[in-house]
Amino acid sequence: MAIKRHSSLQEFSKDHHQALLLCWKIKVGLSKEIALERIKAYVDWFYKNHIVTHFLLEEKYMFPVLGSEHPLVIRAMEEHKTLLTLFEKNFEIDKVLQQLHVKLKEHIRFEERVLFNEIQNVAAKEQLATIKKFHTNEKFIDNLNDVFWK
Repeated sequence: MAIKRHSSLQEFSKDHHQALLLCWKIKVGLSKEIALERIKAYVDWFYKNHIVTHFLLEEKYMFPVLGSEHPLVIRAMEEHKTLLTLFEKNFEIDKVLQQLHVKLKEHIRFEERVLFNEIQNVAAKEQLATIKKFHTNEKFIDNLNDVFWK
């Protein structure tokens, strides 16, 4: 059954879709034995151009709906820290990429299936309006300089 996402949260779900595609691209790159530096270069670009802002917006506008002591928010914040550490690691790249594509996918599934549902169930209209206001619906522009996954 498809999840009915409140319109205020839909742009975050679109971000998640792009991040799931990142996971897929990493997995394909690894399976094709693409040079790790090529995969990491794309991952670094995605991190700088999408992940950092996405995490900041979630932490500033979405998570406060439940509060910093809520177990789901605590879990999400811990996962953000873990993921940021993986994105920023520049050694043991093969292990990092393996972990990243698994942990990022698990994190997105958690946010989509559990956390976002809880947020949209308890958020006031004003909170939802604020979330929507600060996440504009900019079209995702991919980095196609090296499409190693094709």
